[in-house]
Amino acid sequence: MPFGDRRDAGWRLAEQLQHLRDEDVVVLGLPRGGVPVAFEVARALDAPLDVIVVRKLGVPFHPELGMGAIGEGDVRIINDEVMWRTGVRPDELAEVEQRERVELDRRAQRLREGRARAELSGRTALIVDDGIATGSTAAVACRVARAQGAARVVLAVPVAPRSALERLRESVDELVCLETPVGFWAIGQWYADFSQTSDAEVVDLLDRAAQAHPTPTATQTTAGDPDAWLRDEEVEVEVGPVRLAGHLSVPERARGIVVFAHGSGSSRHSPRNRYVAGKLNRAGLGTLLFDLLAGAEEFDRRNVFDVELLASRLVEVTRWLRTQPEARRLGLGYFGASTGAAAALWAAAEAPDLVKAVVSRGGRPDLAAARLAEVQAPTLLIVGSRDDAVLGLNQQAHALMRCESQLAIVPGATHLFEEEGTLDEAAELARDWFTSHLAAVGRRA
Repeated sequence: MPFGDRRDAGWRLAEQLQHLRDEDVVVLGLPRGGVPVAFEVARALDAPLDVIVVRKLGVPFHPELGMGAIGEGDVRIINDEVMWRTGVRPDELAEVEQRERVELDRRAQRLREGRARAELSGRTALIVDDGIATGSTAAVACRVARAQGAARVVLAVPVAPRSALERLRESVDELVCLETPVGFWAIGQWYADFSQTSDAEVVDLLDRAAQAHPTPTATQTTAGDPDAWLRDEEVEVEVGPVRLAGHLSVPERARGIVVFAHGSGSSRHSPRNRYVAGKLNRAGLGTLLFDLLAGAEEFDRRNVFDVELLASRLVEVTRWLRTQPEARRLGLGYFGASTGAAAALWAAAEAPDLVKAVVSRGGRPDLAAARLAEVQAPTLLIVGSRDDAVLGLNQQAHALMRCESQLAIVPGATHLFEEEGTLDEAAELARDWFTSHLAAVGRRA
């Protein structure tokens, strides 16, 4: 037997992971059996330990067939091909997701006992399990960690079949596996003691790890000292017949405030937008992340691409923001992603008195082509060098704009900026653009 038990596997795995000691690592154990292994790895690396909780979204009439998966932080991964082939409707997907979200939240709260989820933005996520059979759960966990903002994703396991590892290589930046035996039947056959891990054991190990690395609150994780906030809370804005949910964060001595317009299939909980917002907050900029669509509206694809509707809501929310004491004297900017960027550009043309700077990340400015020449606010178009179709659209948009504008191409980035370091580079570009163009407005006010 290669491994005595999970602790033994953790010790031996940690020996092969010492090169990560100099990185900003969070060790993430897959509940339940992966946590005892991860505990020993975290202790050897002197790194914080957390769990990464995921739930499969099974097709309603064939639950074993996954049409997607969910993770904490409202991360959702959908397999459009499975949805199309099985004919699952958006309302059926929403029902399955709602049910699985309840179970995911219950499991996460039970295991952490009130501690906040470890912040992964800009850090190395080291995902650890006690072994891999098919690799499906590990693949979802890696994608969830990436969606939560991890700069690097490393998967480490004691044992796995080679076929599963080959399928996983595209999901990670680094893969570490100690044993790849021929004739693999089950993980347990490679342990002398493979007794079941209980929830109580997982809770105990997380408690012990937290004593060495206390988990900060969510506010501290994303924005530093919580006492430095003028306002940091959930808000609701009434726009016509709907109420739009958002989160407003305004640090003390804010130099400006940025309103986020997310892309299709996303929300105010978007890990990428939240990562950018955290970068802006730390630079002394306030942020408002809100949902452009309410409730069931997002399941109608016509709404998702109704740029004029989205822009009108963005303008109304911005007018509301102008009435808030914390934002009244601050220069306001728009940050838009994908279709949200089109809404931001349209809104900037519609209400030039409100917005003083615009940043588009991986945007679809072509959807606002009719209004591009009317945009007066200085505009930064950020696009990945490997996002071929969207890169061309941004180049065309840049040529049509008459305001101060700049096209910034991030090397190696695809549409979602999932590659190592690319989202951080985009966030820094946005930060510098907003601090340059909004701070001066704030001083004049």
